[in-house]
Amino acid sequence: MKKIPTIRSSEITPRHTYLHRREFLASTVATIAALATRGFVADLAAGDKLTVAKKMVTTTDPPTPFGAVTTYNNFYEFGSDKSDPARNAKAFNPKPWSVAVEGACAKPGVYTLEDVLKPHPLEERVYRHRCVEGWSIVVPWVGFPLADLLKRFEPAGAAKYVEFVTVVRPSEMVGQRGRFMSLLPWPYNEGLRMDEAMHPLTLLAIGLYGEELPNQNGAPLRLVVPWKYGFKSIKSIVKIRFVDAQPRTTWMKEAPEYYGFYSNVNPSPTYSTFRDQSAERRLGEFRMRKTLPFNGYGEQVASLYAGMDLRKNY
Repeated sequence: MKKIPTIRSSEITPRHTYLHRREFLASTVATIAALATRGFVADLAAGDKLTVAKKMVTTTDPPTPFGAVTTYNNFYEFGSDKSDPARNAKAFNPKPWSVAVEGACAKPGVYTLEDVLKPHPLEERVYRHRCVEGWSIVVPWVGFPLADLLKRFEPAGAAKYVEFVTVVRPSEMVGQRGRFMSLLPWPYNEGLRMDEAMHPLTLLAIGLYGEELPNQNGAPLRLVVPWKYGFKSIKSIVKIRFVDAQPRTTWMKEAPEYYGFYSNVNPSPTYSTFRDQSAERRLGEFRMRKTLPFNGYGEQVASLYAGMDLRKNY
């Protein structure tokens, strides 16, 4: 009998990498293509330059290439494939824009984008991000603390949560019409507990890499919550509601067994069995990285969840 050769463990493809091979190949191709066609990407995604008053860097990891961040996106309003948003978002018009403020606050109303932005000096913040699909990115966002905006509306004591709602424009968002319209229940909505929304790391972003947000990245106004999985950072916000009860968010409606309200990055096994979250791959890289609790921001945010069962409250 022919002897079977011994295979070293270092030569065996990790199970996590094998199970995510399609996403791995797709994201790698997207990164290479973006770097090889910088002219096209700049034409597709570049916006007006933004002036920042200060900068916060929360990681020593280099930013993910601009071309990869603007061509590999989750934005179901423009399609379910990662390349769909960059391809389908060109017809979307983010200006003029307004945001309706509702619920338990002293100053409800409809505010123009200029009203929202006017009093707030812009900051650039370099954040790590982790998606449930197993990939991660590092992005220099431009915006200001969400707390600074919410305080202007004077939330009432009854406001325990903040709900956010994305725009519905089927004529400009192919994912909301025709054969795509059943992808998710529209409009897309998300929510945070009030103390999460008021945390200094929670950012209301209007740009990235020093420029206005491209359409495919959530123009003109999106949320950025770096210690939570990416789908919590809702894009193209048109409504903010102060509510007394935990909102039932889009992915909770769609797949509650997988997507919980809190959605903190948790590499430990949870009651949600969607995917192994113990490792991740940075977009554009080949090696796997160990996933950190709260995406590495535990020192700043773990106290928000003291005493909570984070396996149950996934």
